[in-house]
Amino acid sequence: MRAAGAIMRRGGEVVFNTSLTGLPGSFHRPKLCGANRLFDLSAHRKCRPNLEDEESSRPYIESLIVREFSQVSSNWRSAETTQLYLNRHKIPVIWDIDTRALVRHIRNMGALRGVVSTDALPPNN
Repeated sequence: MRAAGAIMRRGGEVVFNTSLTGLPGSFHRPKLCGANRLFDLSAHRKCRPNLEDEESSRPYIESLIVREFSQVSSNWRSAETTQLYLNRHKIPVIWDIDTRALVRHIRNMGALRGVVSTDALPPNN
């Protein structure tokens, strides 16, 4: 597991998305307020900050859980890197996660709450 984005911990329901389109817009949906967003299929590679595509004044997700995380902005309309965007909005990211196994676990167990931590402190702090 690796960390990116803001250095902090955030908790909430772990919500997954296995679609390949509409991913950047899903950050800005108020119904995801308080959610730890899990993307399967390495889909985060397609998410790049672009002010023209934002659907609200701020992202509503608490954190991001992805298989792959790229520091490179491949969208020619990107105003900043994904890392800077996530730092600015205080969103921690954990990556290099087996997201398919995590999605299967959530499907089997039902809705789960979780904490994403990038601050390197012991779990009881």
